[in-house]
Amino acid sequence: MTDRPGPKTPDEDQTIKEKPRSAEPGPKAGIEREDAPASDRVAEVAVTEPGPVGGVGGSPKVRHGMWGAGRGSGDTSGYGRMRRIIEPPAPTARPYGGWFDEVVDRIGELRPGAIAQVVVDRGELTLLIPRDRLGELAPVLRDDPYLRFEHCASVSGVHYPEHTGAELHVVHHLQSMTHNRRLRLEVTCPDADPHLPSVVPTYPAADWHERETWDMFGVVFDGHPALTRILMPDDWPGHPQRKDYPLGGIPVEYKGATIPPPDERRSYL
Repeated sequence: MTDRPGPKTPDEDQTIKEKPRSAEPGPKAGIEREDAPASDRVAEVAVTEPGPVGGVGGSPKVRHGMWGAGRGSGDTSGYGRMRRIIEPPAPTARPYGGWFDEVVDRIGELRPGAIAQVVVDRGELTLLIPRDRLGELAPVLRDDPYLRFEHCASVSGVHYPEHTGAELHVVHHLQSMTHNRRLRLEVTCPDADPHLPSVVPTYPAADWHERETWDMFGVVFDGHPALTRILMPDDWPGHPQRKDYPLGGIPVEYKGATIPPPDERRSYL
């Protein structure tokens, strides 16, 4: 008796020969428009003034120079007068689609008023949460059987200097192992009062993430068991990933020319 496979059926042969279709690319976050006229003179671009309350992704802004500002221009010097308007995703109206409505409705049931804004972008759900509601909402997200976001995968910071009254954003990435879902919580606080409730009592794995966010952005997590620096020395002045932090550096002599430190060349805000 031989173990040779029998002849392939027509359906099987067709399945093997078919090439998988690539998924259609999803829409990009926000709106990005190329804004780089060919002439040396570039018209100034009007930017919407930010409101007093922070939203997901900050306010509309103009991105200047360096490599990401103009695609295909070939200018990598940082002096090419490249400008691009960046508009963050807008709040999303119902229906959100899929399980997003279920989660938003359940949170509204258990903690009315805990969601300030809902954004669905690129198939991901982001909820803007008032900072005074974060502490009470975290245990609900973890423990409620219909939610069960048991794991906090990441806590990270963002600095929007132009976003008056909400310059600092903290983003919590939550994951439900039970339901195989992901949720993003975004919380804002002002430069003048950079305090947020710590989620370490609910999600112990967020310990080092909150320490890094404090170290790099200066956000104080009230209730953290040991909020100390984790990357920089304990006596380091300031918080290096804030956009108003000086780049620093030392002059470097290169082939007879002295190159000044980055913070003396131009503004990177």
